[in-house]
Amino acid sequence: MAMTLTSPSFEAGREIPQRHTCEGQDVSPALHWADLPAGTRSLALVVDAPDAPDPKAPKKTWVHWVVYDIPATASGLPEGAAAGSLPSGARVAKNDFGGAKWGGPCPPIGRHRYFFKLYALDATLPPDGVATKAALEKAMQGHILAQAQLMGTYQKAR
Repeated sequence: MAMTLTSPSFEAGREIPQRHTCEGQDVSPALHWADLPAGTRSLALVVDAPDAPDPKAPKKTWVHWVVYDIPATASGLPEGAAAGSLPSGARVAKNDFGGAKWGGPCPPIGRHRYFFKLYALDATLPPDGVATKAALEKAMQGHILAQAQLMGTYQKAR
């Protein structure tokens, strides 16, 4: 079986509820995964949006959340996961809002897509040197056993 990534908060391809955005409580959605490949030692999660600032003229992929060194024994993350509620050993890198935490959807214009990408790795990553998504991608090279993806959308209520 292929590794899967799902959320009880929203269906794949559907709208992310407002409570997970800058217009709501801005808490991360709950995530569940299954069918990790043999040899998985840790997991990494990247949440980004390729439609910034305008889906009709995208210029940047905006990084909303980067979590790595999630233990392979974990089967998901709870809603509102933060430093105190992440699995033991998990680390958070900086997002494009400037913080090492969840930064929910907050599109300035139009409906944006948000990609939740989960990577099964054959190693744990060095504690220093993984401060951003780019650093994580570099550190994961040669260690990715499998990948699963979940996409949701959001547009402000304006």
